[in-house]
Amino acid sequence: MRRMLTVHTLTDGGRSPLETAKLVGAFLDGAERSLDLAQYDFHLAGETAELVGGAIRRAAARGVAVRMLFNVDHRNPIPVPPPPEPDARLIASLHVPARAIAGVPDLMHHKYVVRDGEAVWTGSMNWTDDSFSRQENVIVVARSADLAAAFTRNFDELWDDGVVERSGFVDSTPLLVGDVAVRPWFTPGHGEDLSARIARAIGRARRRVRICSPVITAAPVLATLAEVISEGRIDVAGCVDLPQMRGVIHQWSVNGNLSWKLPLLRRVLAGEFSGKSSTPWRPEGSLHDFMHAKVTIADDVVFAGSFNLSRSGERNAENVLEIADAALAERLATFVDEVRARYPRVPPDPSATPTRSSKGASS
Repeated sequence: MRRMLTVHTLTDGGRSPLETAKLVGAFLDGAERSLDLAQYDFHLAGETAELVGGAIRRAAARGVAVRMLFNVDHRNPIPVPPPPEPDARLIASLHVPARAIAGVPDLMHHKYVVRDGEAVWTGSMNWTDDSFSRQENVIVVARSADLAAAFTRNFDELWDDGVVERSGFVDSTPLLVGDVAVRPWFTPGHGEDLSARIARAIGRARRRVRICSPVITAAPVLATLAEVISEGRIDVAGCVDLPQMRGVIHQWSVNGNLSWKLPLLRRVLAGEFSGKSSTPWRPEGSLHDFMHAKVTIADDVVFAGSFNLSRSGERNAENVLEIADAALAERLATFVDEVRARYPRVPPDPSATPTRSSKGASS
């Protein structure tokens, strides 16, 4: 891949947590002037906490201006001393300016870093040991001052205001990263526009569509996929997280206002979609091995970032890079095929044994 745009893919068991932590640490250690970190989940322990946390502390010690945003389920700041929660203890131990963004009702779901106003790390990977090693994820590292400026504007929206629903209004004008056209998308400001953009790309595809997304519930995407699959004119396939999809089907089945989506969803999942039987989410102590990659390929265009193809994703603080690059599209389509080959087809009745996992669906 071109030096200006580097992509890393993770599979369940493909790397150890420490191997991924070293990749993160190397990016952070390259900072000379500034680091802006927006992390939905920052939950590390032992060696990985020391490696990633150590890189942040070293940056601050050498004069790098560090700021950190993270999601919380309430509006209270971290108290001093912090409560016995790994996230709070680790963040407080960094001794850098940090702000909690209340994830009620909409999540601060970003997983990005802006380094020196020149490079961006983004994608679907949370900074947790399980995400480092037991989930499918796609990471994009782009070296572009223009792209970094767009992410910095988004960061400042949240840093200055702290309200998710008033963020994501950064312009989505295409930029050049090297010689590749990249369009940055931020939500919720452009949430519905992003879903419509992905749906249009799927509808206009002439050869293939490949998708990895824990859930698929955004109406424009769902309707377009159902139509394209029913027409049978192009190759459509992908992978979802089965417990999370079962949770969606259960919720829609009992909510009459949403049940109209069920035939569309069943038509989509009856196509060439596999489902990972991950460990259902629980508040404490469960393995978080979700099928967590969030990537759509429509012919030679890639959409990759933190955005689940969901209605809630439109309302969260999310980011996506739309990348027009045939070689990358081919590589990530192959990645999707490799992921879906690891897991069985979604069963004819995916609602069997419904699992309430709505919290995991926002992972």
